[in-house]
Amino acid sequence: MRSTSHSYIVSIGEKILSQLEQFLTEDYSRVLIITDETVADLYLDIVKNNIPKEKISSHIIPAGEQSKNIDAFYNLHTEALKNGLDRNSLIVALGGGVVGDLAGFAAATYMRGIDYIQVPTTILAHDSSVGGKVAINHELGKNMIGNFYPPRAVVFDVTTLQSLKDKDIRSGYAELIKEALIDDEAFFHSMLKTELNTLSNKQLQEHIMFGIKVKALIVEADEKESGVRKYLNLGHTLGHAIEAELGYGTLTHGEAIAIGLLFALHVSEDIYGVSLPFNDLYQWLEKNDYPLNTFQFNEDALINKMKSDKKTIDNTIQMVLLEKIGTPATKEINDQDLKNYLQSFNQRVVRE
Repeated sequence: MRSTSHSYIVSIGEKILSQLEQFLTEDYSRVLIITDETVADLYLDIVKNNIPKEKISSHIIPAGEQSKNIDAFYNLHTEALKNGLDRNSLIVALGGGVVGDLAGFAAATYMRGIDYIQVPTTILAHDSSVGGKVAINHELGKNMIGNFYPPRAVVFDVTTLQSLKDKDIRSGYAELIKEALIDDEAFFHSMLKTELNTLSNKQLQEHIMFGIKVKALIVEADEKESGVRKYLNLGHTLGHAIEAELGYGTLTHGEAIAIGLLFALHVSEDIYGVSLPFNDLYQWLEKNDYPLNTFQFNEDALINKMKSDKKTIDNTIQMVLLEKIGTPATKEINDQDLKNYLQSFNQRVVRE
């Protein structure tokens, strides 16, 4: 994987967590592992046992999106200082997307930037661990405080995915579906044949490698999101708004994005006059127990939240849409049209 500052390895395999030391790119003075309370019980000791003990310390945060806040971010800097990290130190982000975003942003800002590696333990983190976008949430918007800061390595041990809860599997697969929609129609339809409760490690590796490949090609072409990288936000304009409106953690990130993907297809069909697989995707999401109509939309509140989206220009929402599968585009949508789309979408989802 190439970034403007350096290239880094993305390694995917089984039982490679116990070989983590070989992925360290330098002889670091100190190593701080950041993880959450769920992942710590499962994998923290494995990682600790593969790094020299005199160099290592760890910090455990509460699990969940609620930890991506300014207080947790400040606490990580405190831990780094208390444990003597210097500019030749390393942060290891061991966990899902929340840990990766929070730890990565701490690494980006501690002493104006130190190295970190991503060790994702969720399917969702295949997306967030690659590409160097790190951030915390503001109460008025998701990922509004952050940076572009690529890791030194991404080490993805798919055996850690066996411990995931059903909601976490759903969350990760929403991002994989997104990547298929913006890149490959055949792969999208093949994924709709996947049953999430019977996934094999072989399927997981195939799907994750596809998702990472799609993201890597886009990020390498547009690292700072000035052009095509925006397409990776398909479904996120509404998805992020739903997360913020309901309260972070009410739905998983991917469950909210799944609703956002359906909405993007709904709007795309009208704007571009095309037929897209809205019903096929809806049925697959429903079959795999995504919460699609568990609440009623408040259109005005959602529009206000959507205006906090980073793509918004001059208070006008820019949505990522699909001219067809594999051909994403961005479109400016005014408030009244957006409200009409939300109303018709709400009726369509409830009806389905």
